[in-house]
Amino acid sequence: MNSLTRWLRGPWGNPIIAGFLILVAAAFSLSVGVNPFSGGHAEGHGGIGLAGLAFDGPMALLLSDLFMIAAALVAGIPIIIKAVRALAVKVIAIDLLVSIAAVGALVIGEYWEAAAVTFLFSIGHALEARTMNKTRSALAELVAVAPDVAVVLRDGHQHEVPAGQVEPGETVLVKNGAKVPVDGVVIGGTGALDEASITGESIPVDKEEGDQVFAGTVSHGGFLQVRAVGIGADTTLARIIHRVEEAQDAKARTQTFMEKFSTWYTPGIILLAAVTGIITGDVVLALTLLVIGCPGALVISIPVAIVAGIGRGARDGILIKGGEYLETSARISAVALDKTGTLTEGRPHLTDVVALDPEMNRAEVLRWAARAEAGSEHPLARPIVEAAQAERLEIAGLPEHTEPVPGKGIVAVVDGRRVAVGNLPLLAAEDISEDGAAAEVDRLAGQGRTPMVVALDGRVIGVVAVADRIRDDARKMVDGLHAAGVKRVVMLTGDAQRVADAVAREAGVDEVRAQLLPEDKLDVVLDLQRQGHTVAMVGDGVNDAPALATADIGVAMGAAGTGVAIETADIALMKDDLLKLPQAIGLARSTVAVMRQNIAIALVTVVALLGGVFAGGVTMAVGMLVHEGSVLLVIVNAMRLMRRRKDPRTVTAPASTESVLEETDSQATVARR
Repeated sequence: MNSLTRWLRGPWGNPIIAGFLILVAAAFSLSVGVNPFSGGHAEGHGGIGLAGLAFDGPMALLLSDLFMIAAALVAGIPIIIKAVRALAVKVIAIDLLVSIAAVGALVIGEYWEAAAVTFLFSIGHALEARTMNKTRSALAELVAVAPDVAVVLRDGHQHEVPAGQVEPGETVLVKNGAKVPVDGVVIGGTGALDEASITGESIPVDKEEGDQVFAGTVSHGGFLQVRAVGIGADTTLARIIHRVEEAQDAKARTQTFMEKFSTWYTPGIILLAAVTGIITGDVVLALTLLVIGCPGALVISIPVAIVAGIGRGARDGILIKGGEYLETSARISAVALDKTGTLTEGRPHLTDVVALDPEMNRAEVLRWAARAEAGSEHPLARPIVEAAQAERLEIAGLPEHTEPVPGKGIVAVVDGRRVAVGNLPLLAAEDISEDGAAAEVDRLAGQGRTPMVVALDGRVIGVVAVADRIRDDARKMVDGLHAAGVKRVVMLTGDAQRVADAVAREAGVDEVRAQLLPEDKLDVVLDLQRQGHTVAMVGDGVNDAPALATADIGVAMGAAGTGVAIETADIALMKDDLLKLPQAIGLARSTVAVMRQNIAIALVTVVALLGGVFAGGVTMAVGMLVHEGSVLLVIVNAMRLMRRRKDPRTVTAPASTESVLEETDSQATVARR
């Protein structure tokens, strides 16, 4: 009973009641041999018995007409109310066309036509409402995962409190199966969290001390102690919900155009119907034109696609700012990528250890370099020390003396022996013969690495090299962009040309711009735009801000937990995953393709029906049935966007404007900078 009550009170209530009344009216007409859908009032014969009551032919027809009128009123009154409200704000809406047609049909005695038109139109409204609710389901799911309660540790005791009452800095306990109630940092314990609501990642992520966690994620095992950092509206989940709400309400340019078109189109149809009625004297024809001309499918064609596309993106960890940006993303023809932190991991790793002294092996060269660098604060010291530790070399203790040589390297005294680690000018400064080191330095530099010569007690013993490691998915991402229709992929970096060229070869980008300052990156974006490209700029640093702001679409990667990126980027990829970029562009292209298909369906339907009316054979009820069929077709077409897109890591599919990442390729395995 509760379920039936909900249906009757919801958007389906009026269509259900009106449909029942139409069936009753049809039963009365059929009982006396009259077709209730013919629109005629032929003399009936016989009668019908209901609940012991007998009705003769005329009475049965009268009751049939009354039930048809009742159906028209039940379905039509809400439509008339909407039309009047729209007129009150000087808007001539589609509801006005149906209202005039239905009232006119009642006046001239076409009760079936009036009932059919209002019934079908109310079904259309119900379908639209249900579809918009379904396409907004991504937002509903995000709201549903928002945690209600939190278990906090206060004075050594566990207390369950509303999530919004947690204080910053408090320790929150997350047990198996519980939702994380705040954004924070793990300070104790281990566990696995399902972060699909934030990043779109379907596989639970292991968490340990020092890792960041987000509100709304769900524990799939373990026990975590979390220091609260973001609470309530300050959580990443809250910012995502806010952004998706705004994005789904934001209008695309096409949608704005269609609404402006509708404001002129609807009065035009009313005028056409009036002129036709006056010229032909056929009121039924005029009323039919009003119904046939309803641009319902045209009006809903854009918003339903936009909401579905943005909702699908949100589920996959791709936040798109709104319909306008979705449309612009579909036109992207050039992508500018920052190198460090985007194509590469953003941190150097040891790549090579070359022994040049025949009395030394690889491990000894690395050990002496690490012992010297143990007292250095230079960024390139860390990967050398970490590599030695990973290989379990003996490097305990600090040098007795450390002397940084700016721009050249470091000189240290280790166990009474003098160790120099740096570039060739450092050897010259130390008056050490390079002994073949120059050729090795040149070879490694040509491969995009940063080489450092290691000298011990005045003689060269080897060369070590570090590089910023290229991401495994870099080439797949570039291939995916090409498959999604992007013509040029340009890498931007402040690094030297040789280093940039090495990374570019591994990633497969089309063009390299090296040795750039932040303002130079801006100039590259402007140059691409002058060439006629719609440009997307992908970056993660402050130095990318001017280029990100100037590009047609600014893309922030790894935006989870970064409130500024979520709020300001045109597209925010919640997970630091390169493959999300071609997926986002593919989704945008698919959405725009659906929008165009929907517009075509709507226009073809209206033109065909108008032709059918003038040619004869299309009645008011048939026209509304076909019209609502086109609305349903538009809705079903848009709903295709809600399907989960296949994982580009495992699927190969033909390249098209709607493909996401569809070609697999060999992964880059050589670390480059």
